[in-house]
Amino acid sequence: MKSQILTEFLGTLLALYYSASPVFSVLKQLNTKIANYLALMICWRITVMKLSLLPLSLGLLTSVASINAHAAMREYTANADMSNWQMVKTSRLECQLNHEVPYYGEAIFSTTASKNKDVNFNLDMVVRPDNYSIAGLKAVPPSWRAGMPARDLANMKLLRKFDGELGNKTAWEMLTELEKGFQPTFYYQDWQNSADKIAVGLSSVNFKQAYWAFLQCRDAMLPYSFEDISFTVMNYEPNTSKLTKSSQKRLDKIGEYLKYDTNIESISISSYTDSYGGRWNNLELSKKRAKAIKDYIVSLGVDESKVDTDGYGEKRHVASNDNILDRNKNRRLVIQIAKM
Repeated sequence: MKSQILTEFLGTLLALYYSASPVFSVLKQLNTKIANYLALMICWRITVMKLSLLPLSLGLLTSVASINAHAAMREYTANADMSNWQMVKTSRLECQLNHEVPYYGEAIFSTTASKNKDVNFNLDMVVRPDNYSIAGLKAVPPSWRAGMPARDLANMKLLRKFDGELGNKTAWEMLTELEKGFQPTFYYQDWQNSADKIAVGLSSVNFKQAYWAFLQCRDAMLPYSFEDISFTVMNYEPNTSKLTKSSQKRLDKIGEYLKYDTNIESISISSYTDSYGGRWNNLELSKKRAKAIKDYIVSLGVDESKVDTDGYGEKRHVASNDNILDRNKNRRLVIQIAKM
């Protein structure tokens, strides 16, 4: 303690002596014993004040350190040995790429058959949010590129009791960052412990091969969705069971889709005619047309019990029968498909 007091005293004396303080400037000019005594007394008082404040300063530093020690960042990321990317769905209707985040959940990239084949991202959490929050998403550089700043990608809404979801644009950004070796990482405030923050990272280790398989699967998907074929109206050539060319193309699309979707619950086929040819003949013709379509659908592997047919003949016209164009509209077949 004595050495500490002496050190503080001498340091204060030298600092003030060489400073521009007006008091010391006057004392240096006096150059008397009284002036020297006054200078020493001033330095002594300053030293005592410094030492009296030292415990308070140490206390504040200890408190700050204690606060920092309690505020923690809990990180969830697969290490190099545990990082695994896996294709779990590979069909012409759906592709899904999964990545397990140990002790947290799964990161899922998926796409379904459609014109655009958009990619969606889902953060499947074992413990879902208890309230509304926002998670920031950054592209974190790999360890071998230390010094590079993380890049902001997007914000993800966290809704109570729901997984996190992101749309096509951000999902593609995440995939391309992973391809470059970066680690897309989510940051958010823990909803169970207000002192903690959460970081959830997607490891890029073992990513590229699985990503290539995902891209190939997506490329092979059908360019239309269930919604595109679930309700279809087709038309016939006059007095025959032959579909028009455009209608045949639509039927081919339905047939291609039904080859892959095992969740079809029911298919309803309704056939109609125009008013030419006699009512009984038209009724029989409508039934024949409906049965022909049913036979085709069953040949694709659809359970026959799921397919219902009705022939209505001249009933339920959608246009007049006064001209060729309107009669073409009435010669129609409607297919309605429902899923489980």
